[in-house]
Amino acid sequence: MKKYNTIVTLCLSILFLTSCSSDFLDYEPTGVLSSVNVATATNAEALVNAAYAAIGNDEMVGPITNQWVYGSVRSDDAYKGGGGRGDVDVIDRYEQYNTTIADYGDWMLPRTWTNHYKAISRANFALSVINAIPDADYPLKKVRQAELRFLRAHSHFMLKLLFNKVPYITEELTQEDILKTSNDLSSDALWDKIAADFQFAFDNLQQSQDQVGRADKNAAAAYLAKLSLYQAYKQNDAHQVTSIDAAKLQKVIDYADKVTGSLEPDFGNNFLDGHDNGSESIWAVQFSINDGTNTGRVSFVTGLNSPHGTPLYGCCGFHMASQNMVNAFRTDANGLPLLDTFNNSDIFNTITNGNAPLAAGVTLDPRIDHTVGVPGRPFKYKNTLKTSGDMVYKLSWARDPGVYGYFGNMKEQQSPDCSCYVKNGPFIGTSKNVDFIRYSDVLLFKAEALIQLNRFAEALPIINQIRARAAASTAMTLAAGASNVYKVQPYASFPSKDYAMKALMFERRLEFGMEGPRFFDLVRWGIAEPVLNAYLNVEKTKRDFLSNAKFTAGRDEYYPIPQREIDFTGGLYKQNPKY
Repeated sequence: MKKYNTIVTLCLSILFLTSCSSDFLDYEPTGVLSSVNVATATNAEALVNAAYAAIGNDEMVGPITNQWVYGSVRSDDAYKGGGGRGDVDVIDRYEQYNTTIADYGDWMLPRTWTNHYKAISRANFALSVINAIPDADYPLKKVRQAELRFLRAHSHFMLKLLFNKVPYITEELTQEDILKTSNDLSSDALWDKIAADFQFAFDNLQQSQDQVGRADKNAAAAYLAKLSLYQAYKQNDAHQVTSIDAAKLQKVIDYADKVTGSLEPDFGNNFLDGHDNGSESIWAVQFSINDGTNTGRVSFVTGLNSPHGTPLYGCCGFHMASQNMVNAFRTDANGLPLLDTFNNSDIFNTITNGNAPLAAGVTLDPRIDHTVGVPGRPFKYKNTLKTSGDMVYKLSWARDPGVYGYFGNMKEQQSPDCSCYVKNGPFIGTSKNVDFIRYSDVLLFKAEALIQLNRFAEALPIINQIRARAAASTAMTLAAGASNVYKVQPYASFPSKDYAMKALMFERRLEFGMEGPRFFDLVRWGIAEPVLNAYLNVEKTKRDFLSNAKFTAGRDEYYPIPQREIDFTGGLYKQNPKY
């Protein structure tokens, strides 16, 4: 089990923090201490710890650490799942691209907005305190300022991906200033503000820190590479990519080369307790259990998503893999992905005696058995649990197969016998970290930049490095009883830039399937509309609930600004196009 002893993630009683949301701007709590009377090194350390805690302070109905709702279900990777369309129907609206109605109470997007800005407020409050402490009284001052600016940039980055136009809030702003701060920055101006915070962190932090979980130069370099990649794709007001900035692409390469790390030898290690903060984890939110506190600090952000109909888990069968996602793991006779034809036929689409057999001659990328629960195949690398029964994924674990099919999610689940595992009523929580950036991400950031710079031959060995790790990631699945149908080989060459880019896009999907980045990748590349409507046109012939779903270009690339935020600012915040 993991005991998170390195950064105490508790809000101390000295702290009350405001948010940019209307819920907080108009509330003056009692017993508040100002930045003046808490400006000591001891209190500053507590405030920094509280800012770290805020990065993981999410919930099932306001997620900020896991993008299963906004990036996976919103894409071609997954369906909402659960007990039919009416079960947490706000997510159904996101899946149908029906987000033009008013806010759905306090669920999902409005609460996600608030939770991100709570985290930003904590970072800003801590900065305002630390800025006032003399350097001589606080030897760690510059380091902690760099960490806090990293945390602030992280939250703004996540908001930018979701909403595109968001206000950038810093510690210099008073409450009156915040109320006058518009969200109507240009895309480049907002990226530049985020980049400035990450750059300050990069310039003032060591490559690694003694206390794991703290931001360091390595994480800042990775984020600067990621940010530069997003900023390289220039979009117009209709969210169409109009050009790609070569200078930004070179920055991606430069910063990626400054990141130290290595791939886990087995892909599955990334999703198992006991491997947190390993060589592949570049930046992660930290969770803990049995850490000396009363309840520990476990994550329930995916608490709805465990298999249904089994006492091993309990509830609620959300986040089901799409047939399209499953088909993507098929390989050809040469062990390569079927880049253009993977969805021409379905795999695991028939049920025999409760199992989904694989047709003769079909070969698979082993990452499927690290990503998707398939009836009849081992789940979380186990055949059985001595105390709890069968761990082969069962058809009955799908809560509503008539609507959402029967393919479950695996990466975000832990085995019920894990010391990291908590069951609170029907909901499952774990102390497993959530990785925001893995080293495989950084490698593929660099490969993408090289391809777009027409240096695709240099990207070939990078992509093949990812594929070699995938090919070697069979020990746990085979030991658990998975049938040996795996076949993954490297690419011999990339004949063209277009082919290389297609291979890169496909590799990102296989590597990060159902982790959340898929939707944001499609938007970055400017292909969300054609890819998602092509997906829907086929998938709706298999899943009736998608019959009216349609992606609208120029609108659905980003989510609407919560109406309550627009109302609270008297219309200062501008709504995204077509909402």
